Amino acid sequence: MSHESGSIKAIMYALGANGGIGLAKGFAAWYTGSGAMLAEAIHSFVDCVNQLLLLVGLRRAKRPVSADHPLGYGKAIYFWSFIVALMLFSMGGIFSIYEGVHKLMNPEMPESPWIAVGVLIFAVLLELASLRGALVEVKKIQGKRSFLKWFRVSRQSELIVVVGEDIAALVGLSLALTAVLATIIAGNPVFDALGTIAIGVVLVLVAVTVGIEVKSLLIGESADPETISALHNFLHERPEIAQVYSLITLQLGTDLMVSAKVRMQEIVSVARMIKDINQVESALKTKFPQVRWVFFEPDLQD
Repeated sequence: MSHESGSIKAIMYALGANGGIGLAKGFAAWYTGSGAMLAEAIHSFVDCVNQLLLLVGLRRAKRPVSADHPLGYGKAIYFWSFIVALMLFSMGGIFSIYEGVHKLMNPEMPESPWIAVGVLIFAVLLELASLRGALVEVKKIQGKRSFLKWFRVSRQSELIVVVGEDIAALVGLSLALTAVLATIIAGNPVFDALGTIAIGVVLVLVAVTVGIEVKSLLIGESADPETISALHNFLHERPEIAQVYSLITLQLGTDLMVSAKVRMQEIVSVARMIKDINQVESALKTKFPQVRWVFFEPDLQD
């Protein structure tokens, strides 16, 4: 539950920042005619829609289990995260590249470009605040792993998407600011068009990277390596268990399914073995609150 709360906080930070940034960029794009500003405005509004979709995904993932979905709806958040990646790719990246090519073929100097510079600086500050909020939530679950390793092994697709969007936004804002300043200094609108194309390329690259990560979760992934190691250690240390033959985990959103094949320590009677298994299951769920389903297979050999 704490992980979900952290994800919601990160999404709300991003939603608030992108809403304010999108309005400011939209006004600046309309007033100055800057293609880079228009690309950035569209990017921010697409991000707002994306964050709303992530909230929808988190809500749908909490629906109770049913006969058709005996393991619940936890993976719904992966589906909505993948939709967000597709939107970032198409509505954000591809449109920005199209707008940049259009401006390149029909160059036109933006009006009052210093307004665009002021808006972009304001947007950078808001985006930095949003990214900082998201990274604070990441730090709570990152452990001793580096950020890049966390990004590769994390099973929280909503946080992956928010952090990826924030990083893309900061890079895009930097490119837009550079493009507008270059246009002012050189008096050449081509720089504005090139900046717009560069923003689109960045969005496409981030969308593809995020999409690849989320696709793997959507297909089905185990728990992260640290959790798997902790589960192994826990089972090996239980006095009721003599040997762990195999351990299978499946991440289902914020929930986790665990299946273990083990040799029990005491097999004097069926009743004793069932009692020992129940004790292990109860202790495991207490130590690992994210574990919702546990399936034990007692055996004498692997």
